Amino acid sequence: MKNKKEKNILIGCICAIVCQFLFGMSFIFTKQVVDKVSPFALLGWRFIAAFIVMTICIAIGALKINLNGKKMKPLIVIGIFSPVVYFVGETLGIKLTTASESGTVVACIPVVSLVASSIILKEKPKRKQVIGIIVTLIGAVITVFAVEIRASFSLVGYLLLIVAVVSYAFYSAYSEKASEYTSTEITYVMMALGALFFGTIAIIQAMINGKLKELITLPINNRDFLITTLYLGIGCSVVAFFLVNIALAKIGVNRVSTFVGIATVVSILSGVIFLHEAFSRMQIIGAVIIVAGVYIANIKRRSLSKNNLEKNNG
Repeated sequence: MKNKKEKNILIGCICAIVCQFLFGMSFIFTKQVVDKVSPFALLGWRFIAAFIVMTICIAIGALKINLNGKKMKPLIVIGIFSPVVYFVGETLGIKLTTASESGTVVACIPVVSLVASSIILKEKPKRKQVIGIIVTLIGAVITVFAVEIRASFSLVGYLLLIVAVVSYAFYSAYSEKASEYTSTEITYVMMALGALFFGTIAIIQAMINGKLKELITLPINNRDFLITTLYLGIGCSVVAFFLVNIALAKIGVNRVSTFVGIATVVSILSGVIFLHEAFSRMQIIGAVIIVAGVYIANIKRRSLSKNNLEKNNG
């Protein structure tokens, strides 16, 4: 029983790390097309690609789902929180604010997730988790402001970012609560809702602007857009969300939240390595603090648990 629990913790932690790595790498892909196409065109194609890929995998038996006799409402609620509400808030919020402001607000996801899990799941976070998340938050704020210190003072932008952060926190909590569904089932419904919602918005927007043909042929005519869509659709939407749903089921919201800062570190390093962006001393300090926060919240706690097990066995 104890070995199974330790195995679940290990699997959950690995899934959380890999999914945050994938989220962090999305920065260099998005950067290539974000100034050339509509954000909703990118989101629409992203989730349509994800939905098509998952549907094919299910059809050939590579993935399995069984929703017969199961209530759809909990899955729809999860899908509304993320990707629908989260990406609307994040996309429009980032557009109306500066990078430093949006980065700082989004970095609050772990803190808000702790509150959401306390309300919905009645889970009290461990002391080390709280300390680790606070340390990670400090590191994220330092890292973000090392790049840009400006203010937009956009109240609407702030509110949209807050909506994004809260919706992601509630998505995490409700995903953990939905224990009767598999990670594949949760992810598939999320991709379906994302494809339906953002695909519809992209089509309406294209029709209003007289660019429906351009929207449809974007992946064919724009190689960078195709690569970005495939990475975001398969890597970030299918694989990453699948992994985070596994992590939520294995180790819970509170512990998964402690890994969120890894995406910030990966996005900075990917920018330096692939886009040859500057890497300041303050960014290095911020990245180190983020990693330290993850260590405090997870590694030390594992060691403590191991010591307690040995003590009990002795």
